[in-house]
Amino acid sequence: MDTITKSELDEIENSGFAWRERGAVRALVCTPLAKLGFTNAFSTRPGGVSPLPQDALNLAGFVDDTAENIAENRRRFLALFEGDWNLATAWQVHEASVVRVKNNHEYVNDGERCDALTTDAAGVLVSVKTADCVPVLLADARTGACAAVHAGWRGTLAEILPRTLEQMNEDYGTRAADVHAAIGPAALACCYEVGAEVVTAFQSRFNKTFFTETRAGHALIDLHRANEAQLTAQGVAPERIFRAPFCTMHHTDLFFSYRREKQLHGRTGRLLAVIGRDDRG
Repeated sequence: MDTITKSELDEIENSGFAWRERGAVRALVCTPLAKLGFTNAFSTRPGGVSPLPQDALNLAGFVDDTAENIAENRRRFLALFEGDWNLATAWQVHEASVVRVKNNHEYVNDGERCDALTTDAAGVLVSVKTADCVPVLLADARTGACAAVHAGWRGTLAEILPRTLEQMNEDYGTRAADVHAAIGPAALACCYEVGAEVVTAFQSRFNKTFFTETRAGHALIDLHRANEAQLTAQGVAPERIFRAPFCTMHHTDLFFSYRREKQLHGRTGRLLAVIGRDDRG
């Protein structure tokens, strides 16, 4: 568990991100998406009420926490944003299913099972939960559509991002060339070691530069770059893709990490990545 270094703090701004804070609650905001009119954020760990081990802003995962704690944590997190927002959430299944949120009255909740939520409705923050997997936010200023996507190694292999872009094109007329994307904190190539099953699957689908062999049958996988490659392959311009410079496994002081904390403590919290169209003028 390491604290943030000066070079990492400098890299935040250079990567297109900025901190948003209220009290002890802090989130990363992708500034280019915000300038396009999309409220967005990637949550962090401090500032909540959950005993994970203390004062943790756990935003999901009812098995490891109480519903009351999660509700209070979500209230604190949503207080970071101006205006009234409905939060649309889902239960991630590590596949390539996409659900559309049609309005801010019939928005989905934690019972929905999918790995991406899309909307063009005002007043709705679509979201995904992560604790090492890759959260990706997509914004289309031309149509006003946006999406929150959950891409672990299974979802990446299942091409959840291309699937989401295809569904956004079908539902809203979104063109990949118009999309801006923010890739949030996740387990990165410095720490994310996988076994032979995942290595073999990635070798068949991705350039070898996305993984580095560490020992027999094991390798470090770069899920950030793999998902960035899928976006550019679909036609999203590289200069419109922004990657947050944080590894959740390396910075468990700031983020939840399933891999680190399940092994040490038997449980962990969940982060939220959110995005919504801001129509306040």
